[in-house]
Amino acid sequence: MNDFVYHIPTKVYFGKDQLGNLGEELKQFGQRVLLVYGGGSIKRNGLYDRVMAELKQAGLDVFELSGVDPNPRVASVNKGAEICKREKIDVLLAVGGGSTIDATKFIGAAAYYDGDAWDLVIRKAPITNCLPIVTILTLAATGSEMDAGGVISNPETREKLVCGHPALLPRVSFLDPTNTYSVSAFQTACGSADIMSHIFEVYFTMDEDLYMLDCVMEGLLKTVIKYTPIAIKEPANYEARANLMWASSWAINGFVNGGKQKAWSCHPLEHELSAFYDITHGLGLAILTPRWMEYALNETTVSKFYQFGCNVFDMDKNMEPMLVAKKSIELLSEFFFKTIGLQSTLSEIGIDDTHFSEMARKACKGDVLAGFKPLKQQDIEKIYRMCL
Repeated sequence: MNDFVYHIPTKVYFGKDQLGNLGEELKQFGQRVLLVYGGGSIKRNGLYDRVMAELKQAGLDVFELSGVDPNPRVASVNKGAEICKREKIDVLLAVGGGSTIDATKFIGAAAYYDGDAWDLVIRKAPITNCLPIVTILTLAATGSEMDAGGVISNPETREKLVCGHPALLPRVSFLDPTNTYSVSAFQTACGSADIMSHIFEVYFTMDEDLYMLDCVMEGLLKTVIKYTPIAIKEPANYEARANLMWASSWAINGFVNGGKQKAWSCHPLEHELSAFYDITHGLGLAILTPRWMEYALNETTVSKFYQFGCNVFDMDKNMEPMLVAKKSIELLSEFFFKTIGLQSTLSEIGIDDTHFSEMARKACKGDVLAGFKPLKQQDIEKIYRMCL
């Protein structure tokens, strides 16, 4: 078990009717606000009007950047950074899901950099500072409202890369489950697959660590399995939406990591899928994860899958461990592809093996992806083919 430091100072307003605190929270950082959002859903569901009313009442000067895409592009980051410099922005307000929040993080960092924001993502230039960030979450998925990392895409180079820095951590986040009522069944399912994948990336390790953290992760996984079908069937079910929203934050805010230091496995593979094909991140993870599990299962790793099957799916502990392990993967597949209705193969969403070799090389950076089961390029290609 490794030593670790846990420090997440994000202030969270969780629940209904908390937006009245927005103005005062923003004003502590300054007068000039850049409001960042996506394709306009916040205008259709009325959230935009409510946010603008609070900003007006607080007497803040508001500038806007709209149109942030899913799998956010570096072009949006550069555009936002230019607004920040030109208008002398004091604080950023991200209203949306993970894509909007991730873009906002790098806008805040790029506001202190004179070059292309992509330099920060690829670490050609260091992140030195970031404008204060406040978030209003509209989708339970990425956990970006409570972590210090983000993912940015560059369509020109077909790259989708993750980068983190303590300065990117949001200062304040507003988490109102009612803001997720309008999320579609498909996006709800994809978001839940993303939440579960964040947990799997930490949970599946043979390293010894705190027992209580595995218990927390198993509880989070059971929460997502229980409440995702309810949220899909009853979009305005507050209990379901609240549980998914809070599980999303705690899946990736660093708490469950403890002293585990293994590299992640499925996320690097999926980032190549969405870099090349611009698919929804959670869908790619749902398709990849059971196949990665099948590839990673062996006599050395079976004990972890046995633990997963027994403690998450409540399987009989007296069964032979390998049978439990294989059945646990089957049950996860059933949850993703039958219970919550996601497509089960890459072929179904129009992806063939044309770019698998290049994608696999990029995923492991031409070397080895040293996760739960170390993966070389040929291993990653095999996993992609298992998904066809």
